[in-house]
Amino acid sequence: MDGTAPPERRLTSRSIRSFVVRNGRTTAAQTDALERLLPQFGLPYSQTVIDLSAAFNRQAPTWLEIGFGNGDVLLELAERHPEVNVLGAEVHASGIGHALIGIESRSLSNVRLIHHDAMEVLEHMLEPGSVDRILLLFPDPWPKKRHRKRRIVQPDFLSGVARILQPGGVLHCATDWAEYGEWMLEHLEADDRFANSAGPGKASPRPDWRPVTRFEQRGRRLGHSVTDLLYTRC
Repeated sequence: MDGTAPPERRLTSRSIRSFVVRNGRTTAAQTDALERLLPQFGLPYSQTVIDLSAAFNRQAPTWLEIGFGNGDVLLELAERHPEVNVLGAEVHASGIGHALIGIESRSLSNVRLIHHDAMEVLEHMLEPGSVDRILLLFPDPWPKKRHRKRRIVQPDFLSGVARILQPGGVLHCATDWAEYGEWMLEHLEADDRFANSAGPGKASPRPDWRPVTRFEQRGRRLGHSVTDLLYTRC
């Protein structure tokens, strides 16, 4: 590794997605939330840059969670940090519906959701330097060797993150799959647009502000160690 950033390229140039949309059924409550609440708390995908201040009806630091699952962390962060705009991107309708139910039950006003592929959101929707923190927590590790090209942590993903993350902003990745942690570390250490907050080649302890996720709890029950990686945009 020579420590240089990879050349810029289109973020969506990969022929294989980092996710598979499963035809899981949404519950009646999730479907109701999608119909009632998504117009209020959802941001339609756009191939043009959006105004985050207008989307949240205020100016505030913006945190983005990529692939938020059922939204537990997203909602917890929004509730703990009302001074922050919390944006989530997720491809699964059931997860969007579950998060919407939580937004309503917790009376949150600082959350917006995008029901779309995060790679295209990074490429098209967000202005350069418009995000203060990006969370990628327990993405699919794609453990089989032939599937590793599906992993989201790739040079094109890091280019998208580097574009929208403001200088001094933080990229926080976490996984309970040891080999994927090594993969993430290798890719991040090779990119000089990011500096490791724990020091070169090191993982970070879980910061107090990151809630423990269901995936993390399940992984620990199975004996998996958790790797947190925090990198600052140079």
